[in-house]
Amino acid sequence: MEKKINNFSKKITENSDLPAAHAMLYATGLKDLDFHKAQIGIVSNWYEGNPCNMHLNKLSEKVKLESISNDLVGFRINTIGISDGITMGTDGMKYSLPSREIIADSIESVINSHYYDGVIAIPGCDKNIPGVTIAIIRLNRPSIIIYGGSISSGRYKNDKIDIISSFEALGKKNTGKISNEEYKKIIKNSCPGPGACGGMYTANTMAAILETMGIMLPYSSSNPSTSIEKIEECKKSAIYIKKLLKNNIKPKDIITKTSIENGIKLAICLGGSTNLVLHILAIARAADINLDLSDIQKISEKVPFIGNLKPSGKYLMEDIHSIGGLPIIIKYLIKKKLLNGDSLTVTGKTINENLIDVPDINFNNQKIIFPIEKPIKNSGHIRILYGNLSPNGSVAKITGIEGLIFRGKAMVFNSEKEANYAILNNKIIPGIVLVIRYVGPRGAPGMPEMLKPTSYIMGSGLGKNIALITDGRFSGGTHGFVVGHITPEAQVGGMIAFIKNGDFIKIDAERNTIDVELEKSEIEKRKKSWLAPLSKIKKGYLYKYSKLVSSASKGCVTDEF
Repeated sequence: MEKKINNFSKKITENSDLPAAHAMLYATGLKDLDFHKAQIGIVSNWYEGNPCNMHLNKLSEKVKLESISNDLVGFRINTIGISDGITMGTDGMKYSLPSREIIADSIESVINSHYYDGVIAIPGCDKNIPGVTIAIIRLNRPSIIIYGGSISSGRYKNDKIDIISSFEALGKKNTGKISNEEYKKIIKNSCPGPGACGGMYTANTMAAILETMGIMLPYSSSNPSTSIEKIEECKKSAIYIKKLLKNNIKPKDIITKTSIENGIKLAICLGGSTNLVLHILAIARAADINLDLSDIQKISEKVPFIGNLKPSGKYLMEDIHSIGGLPIIIKYLIKKKLLNGDSLTVTGKTINENLIDVPDINFNNQKIIFPIEKPIKNSGHIRILYGNLSPNGSVAKITGIEGLIFRGKAMVFNSEKEANYAILNNKIIPGIVLVIRYVGPRGAPGMPEMLKPTSYIMGSGLGKNIALITDGRFSGGTHGFVVGHITPEAQVGGMIAFIKNGDFIKIDAERNTIDVELEKSEIEKRKKSWLAPLSKIKKGYLYKYSKLVSSASKGCVTDEF
């Protein structure tokens, strides 16, 4: 007799005291036999207004059809998404990071209240991925995540371009490097169809982490959004979710301290987004795993940077797919003893077992991944900096291309808009440390991601001549000498609130320090004269978020009391 796998749904479907529930399930199209089958919540972040997400309904439809073929009941569910690219540089970006919590809360709510036995989640854009991951950890019932996949590259003058090209084009236009006509052509050709932004930005970074952690099927992070392989992955997911149900393999069996460390190492090797810090801390907290900023720093110090990927490099996720996909990189790093291959995955096998038929990486026919003996940089690009400016930690993305030490005079802005205006009107000079403050999780509120200022700086040709620091955060597409996540943030009286124009700031990525060069007596004097600004928001979701959210150094979670 086959083992029953409808352990949760039977509390409704096999309970004769719930006639109204049964009546409503009949209305959805269920037949009598279906009442004894396992029910799968097929969650997608589909919506039409964002290329990262606009194709996810088609993927969820494939998953539902395969679920039916595998004698399961699949119910498709939608949750929200926020487009980082569209909201970037506007007040709408304040909702991006907070949307991670809405996504997690909404999935938890539906799956728990409807007693579904398992989850197949299909995220697209940046915050979708950690949002669904936090949810399935909380639920801790058999689950698989299918990444919506990366976008194809655009083309302009025989060069590959992507979303970051459009941001940097504005800086080039404003400094006369390209014409308005060229500017328009770059914008029109940057995003040719569906899929998440193509470089090692936040979406691809988090997808690569989750595949390495084992909560996605092999190749999920590198299968392009419109590929045949992505469709095949959707079909396989129904087979594997049934296997997980039969063996009662749950997310907390897969997401462990070891698998999280594997994910961080892989992302740092590839030059992943600094946003991984916020999301990994939040994921670890959901799984009751002890992880803090110091753990991430220790990993980054030991792991080489070997990925020649945008934004600091040349290539895109589609190029990783072309050389054999992420598994060939994972296999290589296991062989080099950087990753642990014994972790369990959603196939029911270990990473090592999944990799048996995966070929070895060939360093002679590609320039995307470097050998660890000849890395781009001997240690990771993510640096956790401490000092009088950030006693609770801050996050820097230093590839070494922009140097390792920067000292300059502060030029202070109390909003991103003020900073963008100054950059676009050529008011920034070499040697300056731009300070953008009151944009943290409580101060903004929402800790908006900033790509405009760094893209404008790079497009203007100042990337190697200035630094930018903030209590906010940067897009995964950011490159240059930048430090974000400064804690405590300005809104709660962190040192960044007391900086004045002309103060000297030193950032040292060798010693991992960030300091403003002021006497303690002067610092105390400024503290005493400082008054916390009133909250910018008086009601609504962002107001609630600002009251609940933890520090960036703890992952900006909203359930830490």
